[in-house]
Amino acid sequence: MTIPHLAAADGTTLPAIGLGTYRLNGAAGVDSIGQAIRAGYRLIDSAVNYENEGAVGRAARAAGTVRDELVVTSKLPGRHHRFDEALTTIEESVFRTGLDRIDLYLIHWPNPKADLYVQAWRALIEARERGLVRHIGLSNFLPEHIDRLVAETGVAPVVNQIEVHPYFPQQEAIDYHREHGILVQGWSPLGHGNDLQQHPTIVEIATAHGVSPAQAILAWHVTRQVIPLPKAASPQRQIENLDVFGITLTDAEVEAISALGRPDGRLADQDPAVYEEF
Repeated sequence: MTIPHLAAADGTTLPAIGLGTYRLNGAAGVDSIGQAIRAGYRLIDSAVNYENEGAVGRAARAAGTVRDELVVTSKLPGRHHRFDEALTTIEESVFRTGLDRIDLYLIHWPNPKADLYVQAWRALIEARERGLVRHIGLSNFLPEHIDRLVAETGVAPVVNQIEVHPYFPQQEAIDYHREHGILVQGWSPLGHGNDLQQHPTIVEIATAHGVSPAQAILAWHVTRQVIPLPKAASPQRQIENLDVFGITLTDAEVEAISALGRPDGRLADQDPAVYEEF
């Protein structure tokens, strides 16, 4: 299955859909991630705090010649934002994966009260210059955080991974990123622990296209040029989630899904302006 790619301002391209791996750990995680790679996934998300960089790396190494097509991702935790600690953490991430480099490395949260994210960003820049990572980006950063990073370092991220789903469509944030040539990845793109896939609007649109509610939601992301990162362990769900690029939603359908957004739409009230994760 051929997956389209999206390009950032600097020419970096990323697959238009990826695999979320939170809680895909150990031998079972290796099996699930390996299945996903064989199904066609080329963007594999991970993080230090997921404690599965080893599983991701093992699956990537087992992919053989496909390894060069993979974008293996990890994220720096908030407890290691200080420059020296950040560099050591990135080195350890590379060692844990068993790969010669990590393809995309992100800062997991800005943690603005700690106010060390500029140091962390300088460490990611250094890691890229040293060849530890190929591309660098952010996760859960707000526009004001990104503006500060660019102002102080002159280096823009290629991607920002943020919470995006129909109950929290983030249109203003998406517009900002598009204007600045920064790709957007969406975590929890199908919602999590809520009734999103049973919502009448979603079900009606999915039925009209002869697809599942999950596929309709993922098609909404793709249409908006958001790179969704759905997590799925079963081969059937992995393949179903990939099979969304032939679904053509009308403008009215995209607007109807976006209209499901609500002020309390965040899944866990994790506002990056105040939320901190270590």
